[in-house]
Amino acid sequence: MSDRDFRPSASEQRAYAEEGFFVREGAFAEDEVDEIRDAVECCAARATAAAAGGHTYEIDGNVYCEAAGATIQLEHRPGSKTLRVIEPFHHLDARIDRLIDDPRLVEPMRGLLGETEISLFTDKLNLKRPGEGSRFRWHQDSPYWAHFHSDVERLPNVMISIDDATEANGCLRVIPGSHRKGMLPGLEGEGRLGPLFTDPAHFDESLQLPVALSAGSLLFFSPSIVHGSGPNDSTLRRRALIFTYQGGAERMFKVDAKRLAGRSLRGAPGC
Repeated sequence: MSDRDFRPSASEQRAYAEEGFFVREGAFAEDEVDEIRDAVECCAARATAAAAGGHTYEIDGNVYCEAAGATIQLEHRPGSKTLRVIEPFHHLDARIDRLIDDPRLVEPMRGLLGETEISLFTDKLNLKRPGEGSRFRWHQDSPYWAHFHSDVERLPNVMISIDDATEANGCLRVIPGSHRKGMLPGLEGEGRLGPLFTDPAHFDESLQLPVALSAGSLLFFSPSIVHGSGPNDSTLRRRALIFTYQGGAERMFKVDAKRLAGRSLRGAPGC
């Protein structure tokens, strides 16, 4: 299949503009998903080892650690040592680094951005382990990035689901069309992180849509769509990788460097 075949179709472009997201089922084959899963667990192992000597701190009772060139967030249960989120993480394994250049991600992003030259803005690994993976409260990405990027609407996300994501294991939920309202007010009086969570008074929760995905599927979504997820109370894993792209050759969010997309970089470690 040529790169051009991965460009968003007219219906996908319309869905992104009107609803704020679109899905591509089965973009990665089973053997490819297995390889990504192995790379993800290598990243998690490296981050866990590095966290032992990292800088740990708390915000609103949530535990974070700066280590291995990443911000590592632990699960919310008091005393938990389980990793919840790693951002960024692509530098922890060469196979994840190469994913940044995969045409199944790059070509749709070029289409959404209307640019040939694009680069990575940030990348995040959500682990949501069985029985402990906590919920993600309603939020938009745009308020989190607004202090850094001058045009947050031009930071589209793509999520790769590497496990079957269902309502039972806490799949992502979106509020279709909420991105058209721009940045919505955050929660006041709920700690330092409150402003990053979207005030439900400004959107209709009854419109929420669970985005169930099979392993290997992709979700492209706007930085301003209101989204969140429930906890993983099941016995099944629900891991997901999120890459955020930007137009041009611009520096990354948490890293003072540029990572052009569509060009492979060498030297990142394998497991």
